Amino acid sequence: MSEAPVSQPSSSGRVKGAEEILAEIRSDLLECKVCFERFSSQQSGRRPRNLPCGHVICLACVCAVAHPVLRQLECPFCRRMCDIGATYDCQALLELQDLLGSAGIPRRPLSALGSGPSWSGPPCLERGGQAGAEGLASGLMRLRAAFGGWGTIVNPTGVAVLGSSTAVVVVVHGGHEKVTIFDSQGQYLHSFGDYGHNCSQLCHILGVAVSANGHIVVTDAGDSSVKVFSSRGRPLVTIFGPFELPWGVDVDNCGRFLVTDAQAGTLWQVVVDFGQNLVLTKVVVLKELRCPRAVTSCRVSGRVAVLEHLAAQRGHNGDPVATRLKLFSKDFVLLTQVDSFSLSLMNSTKLDISYTAFDRRGDVIVADSQQGLIWSLGDLQKAPVLSPLVKDGLVRPVGLVATEQNSLIVLDGGDHAVKIYSASAGDSYDAKRSKSI
Repeated sequence: MSEAPVSQPSSSGRVKGAEEILAEIRSDLLECKVCFERFSSQQSGRRPRNLPCGHVICLACVCAVAHPVLRQLECPFCRRMCDIGATYDCQALLELQDLLGSAGIPRRPLSALGSGPSWSGPPCLERGGQAGAEGLASGLMRLRAAFGGWGTIVNPTGVAVLGSSTAVVVVVHGGHEKVTIFDSQGQYLHSFGDYGHNCSQLCHILGVAVSANGHIVVTDAGDSSVKVFSSRGRPLVTIFGPFELPWGVDVDNCGRFLVTDAQAGTLWQVVVDFGQNLVLTKVVVLKELRCPRAVTSCRVSGRVAVLEHLAAQRGHNGDPVATRLKLFSKDFVLLTQVDSFSLSLMNSTKLDISYTAFDRRGDVIVADSQQGLIWSLGDLQKAPVLSPLVKDGLVRPVGLVATEQNSLIVLDGGDHAVKIYSASAGDSYDAKRSKSI
């Protein structure tokens, strides 16, 4: 009996045909996410090359971004340094290219390519916690759920939560449609944002945030803009700065957008009238920052945390990039700051802070991409107190959300997956699983 053509539900609920799936595979897996040119199996500049960090770009881009003398390059996705000589052909993509070129239609399920979401338990993502409630620094958290995987999520750069009672997880990544939305059970809902430069398309997303009324805000480094969509992906507003390299984005408790410009060293505050879909104000509130990337606003106090990258490149010995975390009042007065070096002295370990968030009490939470850890810094204005929250299950955390139900939603760029952690012993996934076996 011959195999039936592969079919998958699309974002509109209809069943995709084999040709449409084939086109998405070629776009998501078989093109370089730097130059957006199709990989080639021929001995040419478009051969797919594995970087030591696991990301794949074409040989031409390896040569283009590498230092001409040192022969080193920084990965465009995770910023890890490597030598040109440490890159090698991605044999899996070369074989897939040959397979699709000869057969035209893949003869195996897409799950064999890692495209289907996997689910390992029910996360607790409901929001609506009380201000002043207990924070996250009370002990280690356990992995409750994970979903996504390569193909569903491709080189992710940001995660946010949408919803007030039942949360929805929004992930931005380098796939065929660059904004993908999952429900609270980790099931795929829909996606939008194919590659392009008009108001409904996206080039290279670096950050994402969700407003209280469900608007999805993204920073697009491809055309130096901030774009706002409805929860269903309808374009509402496109803001063209003047931004040089818009990177991090968050929405404060008054509904204003906060946007970092990593190249200009500034923090912008943007106010939009969604009745008319017009930008009301657009002003620089902080200047002379050092390559600011992540920004987050505390829903309890209104304080703002900005993560600066003090060094553009990783050291030759693989040391973490020097970072500095600045804490501002809601009026953008500097309250305190702490750098990765001083934090490392507190714990005798080298921190590589990739993202930051506030928990429901207002404590600062940071992701450590070098060691795959999540830390609580406590009340940073008083004195940072390093407390480990997550020690297991992470490869390279690149995004972080602390929910009002004291769960952590972590975007793992190493596994191309979303992982949910909780400290509650009452709903232990491991316990429920053992009972069901």
